[in-house]
Amino acid sequence: MTTLAAPAPLVSRLVPAEGFSRILMQILLAVVGTLLIWASAKVKVPFYPVPVTMQVFVIMGIAAAYGFRLGVATILLYLAEGAAGIPVFTDSPEKGIGLAYMLQATGGYLAGFVAMAALVGWFAERGFDRNPFALFGVMLAGLAIMYVLGLAWLGALFGWDKPILAWGFYPFILADLTKIALASCLIPAVARLFRLG
Repeated sequence: MTTLAAPAPLVSRLVPAEGFSRILMQILLAVVGTLLIWASAKVKVPFYPVPVTMQVFVIMGIAAAYGFRLGVATILLYLAEGAAGIPVFTDSPEKGIGLAYMLQATGGYLAGFVAMAALVGWFAERGFDRNPFALFGVMLAGLAIMYVLGLAWLGALFGWDKPILAWGFYPFILADLTKIALASCLIPAVARLFRLG
């Protein structure tokens, strides 16, 4: 009886490693991932109606390329760096650092990054990272979860009578849809480039 191996995330297919070298590679990939998220949080890209960062693009790409465990671990490491006071977040240190920053308006979205990475990484491990349309659908679901958590936090923090959709959804949704469209095309393209898909 033949069993088919489960599809591996892109990084596992690019850098096979076993034993202690596998652990070292995962630590290195997690650190590199946090550096990419940090850089994407600091660079603002002109967009309509407001300038945006590339965090959603990078986090979606990391989740799809790294898979569930390493993807979530990378996002948690990034959040731990921020909680420790390293100014890795957007508009930090200007708007605060550490837990003080994380408990402000963006706190729900930061938690949403973890949920988003978990969902996308889980589906990537099941082969959804090989088809841009399937991957876009998964990323769209992940984005929806991030927005639900982010908007719920805004509502709890400022009150549901405030225009939370105008603050935390309308200005960013078009840019985020564009970012996940790019990410969902990039991951399968890289896999095909290396003949891994």
